[in-house]
Amino acid sequence: MEFELKDTRSGFGAGLLELGKTNNNVVALCADLTGSLKMDAFEKEFPNRFFQIGIAEANMMGIAAGMTIGGKIPFTGTFANFSTGRVYDQIRQSIAYSGKNVKICASHAGITLGEDGATHQILEDIGLMKMLPGMTVINTCDYNQTKQATIAIAQYQGPVYLRFGRPKVPNFTTEEPFEIGKAICLKEGTDVSIFATGHTVWEALEAEKKLKENNVSCEIINITTIKPLDESAILASIKKTKCAVTAEEHQILGGLGGSISQLTGRNFPIPLEFVGVNDSFGESGKPMDLMKKYNIDRDSIFSAAMKVVKKKG
Repeated sequence: MEFELKDTRSGFGAGLLELGKTNNNVVALCADLTGSLKMDAFEKEFPNRFFQIGIAEANMMGIAAGMTIGGKIPFTGTFANFSTGRVYDQIRQSIAYSGKNVKICASHAGITLGEDGATHQILEDIGLMKMLPGMTVINTCDYNQTKQATIAIAQYQGPVYLRFGRPKVPNFTTEEPFEIGKAICLKEGTDVSIFATGHTVWEALEAEKKLKENNVSCEIINITTIKPLDESAILASIKKTKCAVTAEEHQILGGLGGSISQLTGRNFPIPLEFVGVNDSFGESGKPMDLMKKYNIDRDSIFSAAMKVVKKKG
């Protein structure tokens, strides 16, 4: 089955526009990247609720925190690198520590940012954000899911980090409402669990085809929310398969794999393999070429699954 190729950042823009029409408290702030974040439709429709802050991301976070005091629901928009690494102190002190109802929306995350290179390809942001007390961390896989997640976080009280990307990818999920904290089983299997997030979810689905040819039955679970983690769904899966692979467009250290390994280590130790960037910065290149070079594509997931199945014996 062929799926339309759409970028997740456009899903964010569509969700934000829909929110603007239904919730007068939703406001949007951008750090001079309105077109890149697909926030231009919201700006055009609701100019009095859109604030162009310019290249002053730290100020943007402080302004957003202040807006919540008056009951507004601010959505901040810039690249993931500038949404986290550049403004970590402001997020920690003004938003997380204070429990402010700010939605930090981060585009161009991971290595699929592509040609802009290592300085913009943040691969540490999930770790940075999940360590903040009270911060919810969401990483969506396609256009539909990003749109629905954008809508859902407006109803959630508390700080949220919503991570999405730049390239066009298959839009394969339905438009069902997004449920924060719920993992989604895309394929049931008995031999190995594959826990994937973001762009690697589609890669996992493609890897499943090759695994099936090799008589390996894999269960694929889309981890849409990295914090809070859907512990019951993860544990139910690994108790069935007895081994697992985690896949993420992020550093292996500090990301989804770390969260799942902590969970399994405390509750049900199993063989694990981690697909992600291994203690390295990225580089300039075409998104899919970089996914392959840094071993976070479908072939890498296939190899990890075959390896971990052998480990469990």
